[in-house]
Amino acid sequence: MTRESSRATAPGKGLNDVPPEDLDAMDEADDASEHVADDAPEIDFDFEEGAVKAGTEIIRRFWTTLPSGPGVYRMFDAKGDVLYVGKAKNLKARVGSYARGQAHSNRIARMISQTAAMEFVTTQTETEALLLEANLIKQLKPRFNVLMRDDKSFPYILVTADSEAPQIVKHRGARRRKGSYYGPFANVWAVNRTVNALQRAFLLRTCTDSYYENRTRPCLLYQIKRCAGPCTAEIPLPEYQALADNAKAFLAGKSNAVKDRMREEMQAASEVMEFERAARFRDRIAALSAIQGVQGVNTQGVEEADVFALDEQAGQFCIEVFFFRNFQNWGNRAYFPKADRTMTADEVLASFIGQFYDDKPAPRLVLVSHPIEDAELLAAALSSRTEYRVDIHQPQRGERKNLVEYAQRNAKEALGRRLADTASQGKLLVALGQSFGLPAAPRRIEVYDNSHIMGTNAVGGMIVAGPSGFAKTHYRTFNIKSEELTPGDDYGMMREVLQRRFKRLVKENPRTPAVTEAAESPSATAAPEAPEAESDTLPAWPDLVLVDGGKGQLDAARAALEEIGVTDVALVGIAKGRDRDAGRETFFVPGRPPFKLPPRDPTLYFVQRLRDEAHRFAIGTHRAKRKREMVKNPLDEIAGIGPTRKRALLHHFGTVKAIQRAAFEDLAKTPGVNAATARAVYDFFHTQT
Repeated sequence: MTRESSRATAPGKGLNDVPPEDLDAMDEADDASEHVADDAPEIDFDFEEGAVKAGTEIIRRFWTTLPSGPGVYRMFDAKGDVLYVGKAKNLKARVGSYARGQAHSNRIARMISQTAAMEFVTTQTETEALLLEANLIKQLKPRFNVLMRDDKSFPYILVTADSEAPQIVKHRGARRRKGSYYGPFANVWAVNRTVNALQRAFLLRTCTDSYYENRTRPCLLYQIKRCAGPCTAEIPLPEYQALADNAKAFLAGKSNAVKDRMREEMQAASEVMEFERAARFRDRIAALSAIQGVQGVNTQGVEEADVFALDEQAGQFCIEVFFFRNFQNWGNRAYFPKADRTMTADEVLASFIGQFYDDKPAPRLVLVSHPIEDAELLAAALSSRTEYRVDIHQPQRGERKNLVEYAQRNAKEALGRRLADTASQGKLLVALGQSFGLPAAPRRIEVYDNSHIMGTNAVGGMIVAGPSGFAKTHYRTFNIKSEELTPGDDYGMMREVLQRRFKRLVKENPRTPAVTEAAESPSATAAPEAPEAESDTLPAWPDLVLVDGGKGQLDAARAALEEIGVTDVALVGIAKGRDRDAGRETFFVPGRPPFKLPPRDPTLYFVQRLRDEAHRFAIGTHRAKRKREMVKNPLDEIAGIGPTRKRALLHHFGTVKAIQRAAFEDLAKTPGVNAATARAVYDFFHTQT
């Protein structure tokens, strides 16, 4: 692929000067390959007519030099932010459709009015353009595209093949390690449950390779019959490999054959009166039955498929994804993509699937609830990333149709619950604004808390909430860095956290923070109707800041913000009640005497949820940091000591303390460690103060 143009606008001919053949190409624009609805009825643009005309002129200048081949285009606003990413079979025709200046939907008219520049990438094929479009949308998150809200990778089960004794583990991310991967599973709980059952059934190890290689006696998992103990030769390696092969066969869908073999071995053991051995087989069969029993809705004729079902209510979309592997249901997940309400369900579903498989392989069959006009192109793009053919199909009858209907029913229920939660959240935000004297319901709430033990491993946590609940992608952690702070100085920690947060906010969003606009009445906020194309986008600046603490913490927070020049962000301190009992909290607001909210007030419970979430997030981050420090190996701090040499030193000396006490001559005798490395290790431990 090649990059075709830059953002600089170049003079060119207007549409009136275009040859007839080019106008014909524009009229044959590849609408099916685009995710915008250009066939919407013409509407009145008096309020932005000048902006639309200006944007159209900019697009026309780029259009004159475009080729008539496939590619990807990007639209930028005056700040350089990406507005939209699209792909086209014919770039010249596609971009030309924007330059007509008429018959555009409201969303496209806004997009054109904000366009200040464009960039293009030409590709060899339309399939290549589709894949590139999905990559760019996920990376750039343009405001006018359909956006996935949760793109966290799915967990898999991995049976390794890079060691003498295969290991069974849960896995996320790139498949770099050699072994057999099974999944995806909808969530990590399903993986943990399955791995635990497989441990009982097949006695495979879950320990790391370094732990396995350094064992001198069986661990606790061997004692409770969760591992066969290959680390200390409690089981011959050929027999252990047979267990691993059985586990892989079971995960590959041959569960009945594996269970039949176990039943035969159990019967044979009982016939020769080896009852303990027969009991072990009995327990393993029961473990396998437990895995099959919790799979939910299984299939009879669909071995491997992903099912996508979309539901639309009140201008919002929900896409429920079910995963079927080896004739078993491996879970489901609901997504709520951000999409303009003028887009059709077909467009949203097609764009979502393209992004969904950007970083994961597609199964051989993808079942959808709505027709996808570019289904063959999308299937070809997904097939190009795998070693097999991928089919996208909208079933009309039979078991496949039942699976889609089942998924669609779940999508409808999930979206209904979300809409109800959003409405309740809106009412709580209105009540919260009234309780704290805000001019309107807050759209973004930030809550801060610190966590440490006697000043060690100190961290600050920020959680964010808005009309849609907790916005976990906006959470932030702050490692306390100041060396001037006295250990355990909570006020100083709060000052550092808030100063770092708002200094960056001022730098990245250089505007004067203002009190939240009271553009909506309380009744409207109770059922919020967000602006089109930004239905749930949180503002960069908070309307309300809550700090966990009383008057002292509040004064520290206010002083920190005043030093930066931020004086009109609402601040509230939350002091814990008597005996730290929930429900007795005292609230501190600048300019008002301390007050309490009535017991059993929904607003009080809402604030408690916010504070508890901040506390959970801060202490969880602190514990993770403390755990990393506890298991930190001093050898990791020595330059030139990688995993291989560290393993060689530990194998030779046994412990880090023994390495620390060793003489230089002893270090140099370690297999795999040269004199320079030995000197580096010796000097590191003998120059520490």
